Amino acid sequence: MRRGLIVLAALWLGAGAALACAPDMAELRGPWGQARFSVEVADDAQERAQGLMNRDSLGASRGMLFLYERPIHATFWMRNTLIPLDMIFLDAQGRVTRIHENAQPLDETIVDGGRGVAAVLEINGGLARRIGITVGSEMHHPFFGPQAAWPCTAP
Repeated sequence: MRRGLIVLAALWLGAGAALACAPDMAELRGPWGQARFSVEVADDAQERAQGLMNRDSLGASRGMLFLYERPIHATFWMRNTLIPLDMIFLDAQGRVTRIHENAQPLDETIVDGGRGVAAVLEINGGLARRIGITVGSEMHHPFFGPQAAWPCTAP
């Protein structure tokens, strides 16, 4: 429990905090507050196919952000993935449309993210619930452009 509180404290951003919009950072906000993740971007077929396979850990405020050229019907599995993950599916405006919690390591069951998925954020299993991330939350990332629900602004 103590570790969970430390993680939450590390991820929480106070109201009004001004943060840069950068390709290696993904921020989420909602009625629950805000969270910031340092992300690796998987934006081509090879990187998306590899994902987080064969890794034995993932830092508490780290994740992988899968980006697609156009919205797709996204499906994932956990083949060769050694750590439990939460999968957060987002539409073209950066709104969370689905959350799959605690995908189990090495499980080949298909996780269906639905249609219209423009991006997927993978984080440590159980973290989305502990933070409070919900469907409808918004992501702040340059990928989503000016039409984003939470757009990046010029400095």
